[in-house]
Amino acid sequence: MNLVRDLALIVPELVLALGGMMLLMAGVFAGKRFQRFITWGAVAVLGAAAAAVVAGAYDCLDAACSTTVLGGALIVDPFARFVKVLVFGGAAMVLIMSQGYLVREKLARFEFPVLVVFAVLGMSLMVSAADFIALYLGLELQSLSLYVLAAFNRDSARSSEAGLKYFVLGALSSGMMLYGISLIYGFTGATSFSAVAAAVDAEGVSIALVFGLVFLITGLAFKVSAVPFHMWTPDVYEGAPTPVTAFFSASPKVAAMALFVRVLIDPFSEASAQWGQIIVFLAILSMVLGAVAAIGQTNIKRLMAYSSIGHMGYALVGLAAGTAAGVQGVLIYLTIYVVTNIGVFVCILAMRRDGAMTENINDLAGLAQTRPAFAFVLAMLMFSLAGIPPLAGFFAKFYVFLAAIEAGLYPLAVIGVVASVIGAYYYLRIVKIIYFDPPAPALEAPMEPSLSVILTGAGAFTLLFVFAAAPLVSMAGAAAAALFP
Repeated sequence: MNLVRDLALIVPELVLALGGMMLLMAGVFAGKRFQRFITWGAVAVLGAAAAAVVAGAYDCLDAACSTTVLGGALIVDPFARFVKVLVFGGAAMVLIMSQGYLVREKLARFEFPVLVVFAVLGMSLMVSAADFIALYLGLELQSLSLYVLAAFNRDSARSSEAGLKYFVLGALSSGMMLYGISLIYGFTGATSFSAVAAAVDAEGVSIALVFGLVFLITGLAFKVSAVPFHMWTPDVYEGAPTPVTAFFSASPKVAAMALFVRVLIDPFSEASAQWGQIIVFLAILSMVLGAVAAIGQTNIKRLMAYSSIGHMGYALVGLAAGTAAGVQGVLIYLTIYVVTNIGVFVCILAMRRDGAMTENINDLAGLAQTRPAFAFVLAMLMFSLAGIPPLAGFFAKFYVFLAAIEAGLYPLAVIGVVASVIGAYYYLRIVKIIYFDPPAPALEAPMEPSLSVILTGAGAFTLLFVFAAAPLVSMAGAAAAALFP
């Protein structure tokens, strides 16, 4: 093992680890006075880590190029690089948009950006994991940070409840996944993905190994809130502080879905006939419940929780295909989902009246008359989440459904389209409330500059994606090809 070479390849993780510890020490010694400085320092750390990922990509332009480091514990390849840039970017946007909220709600403490940085470090290790031990360590580093973030508002009973529910159910899912890993180790004698793949190729897929695989998938399904392991999502989304909910809906979902893809494709590609059936089942349940359960919601954060469940179901359609085109569809879907979701949560953060946050969907009534530009962008984002062309969300669903059709999964694609049509109801209902309902008392204006910039960028991406889709599609294709050498 060449230590210098390995350290050069894990520069993004080193930047996050060292930067997080430096920010932690700065916060401990400086206290609240430098909270804003520490937040922007965390954004700079995430930016530096993303820059290191992009710089490393120039040394490896071949789609099939991949290198293991630290004795095979981690892998650096185009797939990991693509997902890391998306994760880092999503976290940085959340930190920037959270500033005003945290100050107003008296939650501006230095621990918030530090926890985000350490959670992102765990996500980075997850998407580069090439060994089940490294996978679990990265997953737990992420999870421990997220548990604290969910309960960050210590004076709120809802936030404390959200943190407790997330902790209990997250610990349960981690235990189930660890049990699955132990079974896989017991029947293959290895924890390395490559060694497990060799064992599966040589000995076939035994019933005992399928049991381990089922427990592993169960644990991962909890992390992406796939049905029937979704029960924590609505309560945590509603109870956690809004910037934390925005973070949960973006970077952790991307990292967990990327881990899902890598764990099933890398070591268990020969068992695709077995795990493919489970993924199809999870995808159908998630799409259907996400489409139906959100219809009766009046709280916009709970609605976004069920929306997230549905969207993870659509992403699983691409994974169920088990092909490079399917993984490409998943990556495109995750990218568009993150940008659109962050835009929606910017709008939710701007829902303020009489100095207090409001989360009731009916409070948006008549928004088009009082804040026409705000109303237009929010409506456009809702149309995109519904998958209406020519907005970005349409192409997200197009690529995963196309991959399913190419893989012969016609019933899955049909169910996905039907669920998408049903789910469009609650997105279009919000647009109807914005444009056609009698006006409610006006929301506070103007929007904070940081929120305006992020919302403008998300809106432009959503609206103009059709004209600039080629680079993203090409990069996602190269990243997906790395898993299918």
